Amino acid sequence: MNIFKDVIKNLYEKNLNRKKIISQLRRYHEKKYINSELLSMLLGVFKVQETRVKDIMIPRSNMVIIKKNSSIEEILPLIINSAHSRFPVILENKDEVVGILLAKDLLKYINKDNSSFNIEDIIRPSVIIPETKRLNVLLSEFKSGRNHLAVVVDEYGGVSGLITIEDVLEQIVGDIIDEHDSANSNNNIKKIKNNLYSLNGTTTLDEFNSFFDCKYKSDSFDTISGLLIYKHKGLPKTQDVISFDNFKFQIKISDQRRIHNIYVELKN
Repeated sequence: MNIFKDVIKNLYEKNLNRKKIISQLRRYHEKKYINSELLSMLLGVFKVQETRVKDIMIPRSNMVIIKKNSSIEEILPLIINSAHSRFPVILENKDEVVGILLAKDLLKYINKDNSSFNIEDIIRPSVIIPETKRLNVLLSEFKSGRNHLAVVVDEYGGVSGLITIEDVLEQIVGDIIDEHDSANSNNNIKKIKNNLYSLNGTTTLDEFNSFFDCKYKSDSFDTISGLLIYKHKGLPKTQDVISFDNFKFQIKISDQRRIHNIYVELKN
């Protein structure tokens, strides 16, 4: 992280405002002083300062929860199928979160007589935060409180979603691939057949421009996903088609937070 601090400190010492700092970072990249990966991470640091929790949280409808009165036999299949490690524990509905269950805390109950199992013995306190909290503040709180998940509430106190430390970090470093994520290739752009290509959502505009010999550029986004969100005026859904210039994009995999995979076809 020292290189982050050194670059930002150097720019701030020149009394540059945020917009000018970002512009200078792009010039550093153009002059090959910093590579695309570092540029993306530096811009991500600025992004978390202005992004709010509600913009990237997992919405209420997609939350995987465990009811407090569940038996361990009911809990284990849910954990296995979801492949998550932390779960909000509720009473009757998602507005009644009573704690957080860590999957690892169930290990001691495996292959034992669980007739006396009581989830209250192992659930941990839940962290409740408002939708409007900025990501940089939340990241600091995650670090100081040694927490990895927070339950998000709206202005009326109802649960609107949840957010993890991984969600926040991905705004800086990009998608974090773990053993449960699919990763067919490290290549961001793959040719499928004549004039048809597959793109990772994290493909930078620099990569796209270099590969397809074009000149897309913006101070607001750095990836092909950002360009498509801008053109679509919102996050497109799976199977949505976006056409402009000489390209036809089809969203192949998208969720409530980001675009994962795209097909692009070159028009004749």
